[in-house]
Amino acid sequence: MRINTKSVLLSGLAAGMAILISGLTMVPVVGNEMDRALANRGLPPLGKPAMAYFALFSLIMGLSLVWLYAVAKTHFGPGKKTALIVSFTVWFLAYFLSNASKLAYGFLPIRLTVIGTAWGLAELVLAGWIGSCLYREKKI
Repeated sequence: MRINTKSVLLSGLAAGMAILISGLTMVPVVGNEMDRALANRGLPPLGKPAMAYFALFSLIMGLSLVWLYAVAKTHFGPGKKTALIVSFTVWFLAYFLSNASKLAYGFLPIRLTVIGTAWGLAELVLAGWIGSCLYREKKI
């Protein structure tokens, strides 16, 4: 079955928006911890360019999740199980390994890293579910 590019784009953007909104809701939970962690390393707080990057990153993650879901469903079948497999895989490769490296280098405090990594898993599972519900195969 061919991948429906239009559906990947539309459902991927919806999944990306879920990631973006989730990221914004995490800000009150961690408060100024990120700013303090950056200040401890002589770095400025996150500014508008960084926020724009994270918004773009969220949309790209959503598109990637849905595209990988479209590919994986040919092997695992459509549905929540496949969405979960894809979401966990993307989380492990993009969030867990990156955050573990930042922790190993001592760049981020443990509490902030654990919150961000766990939050990332929850947001990717939600985004993967949204994307899998919205994605439609191309009709031949």
